[in-house]
Amino acid sequence: MILVLFIALSLGAQTTDIGSRLELFADSGLIERLSGGARRELHRPEPREVSLVMDRPWEGNAVNYVTVFQDGERYRMYYRGANSVYTKDSYTDTHRDVTCYAESTDGIHWTKPVLRLFEYEGSKENNIVWDGTGRHNFTPFRDGNPGAGAEARYKALGYGKEESGKGLFAFRSADGIHWTMMGNGPVITKGAFDSQNLAFWDSVRGEYREYHRDFMDKGRDIRTGTSKDFVNWSEPEFLRYAPARTSELYTNQVIPYYRAPHLFLGFPTRYVDRGWTKSAEALPRLEYRRLRGSKSRREGTAVTDGMFMVSRDGGSFEIWPESFLRPGLRLMDAWFYGDTYQNWGLVETKSALEDGPAEISMYVTESTMQERTAYLRRYTIRVDGFVSVAAPLSGGEVLTKPVRFRGDRLVLNYSTGAAGSVRVEIQDANGHPLKGFTMADSEELYGDSLAQQVEWKGGWSVASLEGKDVRFRFELRDADLYSYRTKR
Repeated sequence: MILVLFIALSLGAQTTDIGSRLELFADSGLIERLSGGARRELHRPEPREVSLVMDRPWEGNAVNYVTVFQDGERYRMYYRGANSVYTKDSYTDTHRDVTCYAESTDGIHWTKPVLRLFEYEGSKENNIVWDGTGRHNFTPFRDGNPGAGAEARYKALGYGKEESGKGLFAFRSADGIHWTMMGNGPVITKGAFDSQNLAFWDSVRGEYREYHRDFMDKGRDIRTGTSKDFVNWSEPEFLRYAPARTSELYTNQVIPYYRAPHLFLGFPTRYVDRGWTKSAEALPRLEYRRLRGSKSRREGTAVTDGMFMVSRDGGSFEIWPESFLRPGLRLMDAWFYGDTYQNWGLVETKSALEDGPAEISMYVTESTMQERTAYLRRYTIRVDGFVSVAAPLSGGEVLTKPVRFRGDRLVLNYSTGAAGSVRVEIQDANGHPLKGFTMADSEELYGDSLAQQVEWKGGWSVASLEGKDVRFRFELRDADLYSYRTKR
């Protein structure tokens, strides 16, 4: 029976060369099997303080399409300034959309610098960073392409309509503040684009990749394309999902994970409208909800929340059907269409605990399109902590597919209870435990660490297995395992 199992494991099992890169359990790509009580578990970020209040005349209650990234010692934020007023007859925008800018030294405390670039109601004393074509959903990034010139160190996409056509226009900047259009017309024209459309430099594949909004038979969906020069783009293709997509997706927020850029992480906004149900009438602020929905029902009945998905090729995504960001137990400022939109970008910030390591921050919309000011709330999650393999105290195991690595140490990002533990066995590609690296040889790990080295009795080093085809077998008891990597 054991021999049959070993043969079954080896049949058709291709080895993945992971080198010394970080591997997350965010997807199942390298998992051969889970056994015992082991399961993959989606984790949700924790709400923190309000980061930014949209209290300037050129901002308003319709803040969305937020971009955040760290640029050296400075954190940059770009967001839409817009404002909507609802009446029984209609809803109207009280001023034109503009793109605003904020910055921070820690990702927690934000300021709105006076840029003096664009005039608003007779004054340039504002933080408006862009007020031209594409301002509705202007989405910048710092270009990691080593071939990008100093004048194009930052790039952006934004949707607009010009005599040259309508679609996504490309922009460049030397400093992230002063922007100029690239080319004479839109660079991407196939799509709907009424969402946050984005692009970035894919350092692993050496190309630009973009994600934008369009519609399929099941409603709102996402397309992607690639480019070598940011101007000439491939024919955009719809994403593929496993399991199949069951909800409409508004934004996409796809980004290469900064610690493992071969993985694309996506944080799309889910859009759901079930009409005037009893539950809809029990959601916060029914009277105002009915006012919002008096002209267009969906403005009162639709709700939005955040999801999580991951890909290894940029086109096929493993998507979690459950919410990554729930609107939450709120009485006023959530459960409306437009709420719980996550920003594009992940940044590390100081822990909420005095003695804790850095954590990942993201920024989420609240009080959207209500008659009061909207704002962004910061949320945090453990580094690599989106998905874990978890097991109860009774135990469980995860076995990887064959991999080939480089390095002389194996380190884990894991967490256990006081009575919990993690042990690791290394097998050959056919599932045979290797001498010195059996489960019985593994030193028991317990505690909580972002990078704990695994040790085996007798002091065996994984350097002896470098370049060979192996499998990792992790035994967990009251534990979560988030990621692993080999390194020197």
